[in-house]
Amino acid sequence: MIQRIQAVYLLIVAIFMVLMMSFSVGHFYTETSVSDMTNLAVIAPDGTMNYAPWALFAILMVVAILSLVTIFLYRKRMLQIRLTLFSSIILVGYYVTLAAFVWGTLKECGSFTPSWTLCLPLISIILNWLAIRAIGKDEMLVKAYERLR
Repeated sequence: MIQRIQAVYLLIVAIFMVLMMSFSVGHFYTETSVSDMTNLAVIAPDGTMNYAPWALFAILMVVAILSLVTIFLYRKRMLQIRLTLFSSIILVGYYVTLAAFVWGTLKECGSFTPSWTLCLPLISIILNWLAIRAIGKDEMLVKAYERLR
């Protein structure tokens, strides 16, 4: 399972998604206050929590679980490719959902400053692409061996 490079890529994607769920996404600034935004809630300076961005957390949870499940489907390489591609599409959807949420919240707040953790889904998309390439190479290798028999 973990002997192949694509399993390492998918494991790193799952780890990045857990890190992304744990850390802050950014901060909303107004003239008088700073609100912290996580993937689960927007935390106001007085400590109240608005759970409006819960969809971001759900998307990251789906991608993390999907990446872990995909590692164990090493005998079904074409399904592995499809699930990894689906995971990348979901990560693009994460950015779209984040942009829609930030755009909607910016009407009420002054400005938004992103955190460094927003690069993790992009890195995960790249790792998914590398995993798809490695799985495809394995599939070609297996087909070449079957042709020789």
